Amino acid sequence: MFSKSKINDPAPGGSDTARPSAAPVTAPSAPPSSQKTNEFKASAPKAKPPASVLSADLHVTGNMKTTGDIQVEGTVEGDIRAHLLTIGETATIKGEVIADDVVINGRIVGRVRGLKVRLTSTARVEGDIIHKTIAIESGAHFEGSVQRQDDPLNPGAKPAAAPKANPAS
Repeated sequence: MFSKSKINDPAPGGSDTARPSAAPVTAPSAPPSSQKTNEFKASAPKAKPPASVLSADLHVTGNMKTTGDIQVEGTVEGDIRAHLLTIGETATIKGEVIADDVVINGRIVGRVRGLKVRLTSTARVEGDIIHKTIAIESGAHFEGSVQRQDDPLNPGAKPAAAPKANPAS
């Protein structure tokens, strides 16, 4: 009536030890709801840290470099490299600034390199601007040259090619 189960029979061509009939059962280390939360936290991107702020009474001599954001309200004598650089109305920068995004409300004496450069109405720039896109608000003071480049963050990059005019037919 009943047939013999082959679960515990030795594996063909294998050892004489019996295979277990089922995998051992273990209790989960944490409830399923918290496991999902931990998995989500592990895969979620890290929150972007707030911008570093250099206050109006701070005077920095030297270069600064970060992959984050900087807001300058004081005076910097040196080069600045950042992801987003905001020059406040009370700020003065004497050096080169390089950033993906540059917003200038204050004064810069030196070269500006940025993918997106914006001079607000209170900006005062004395130097060359190398950019991919630029916006200059009415009232901004600018002395220097403006040059468009596809990769302005790379000092060795060549200027963007001038658009070709279509000959009249």
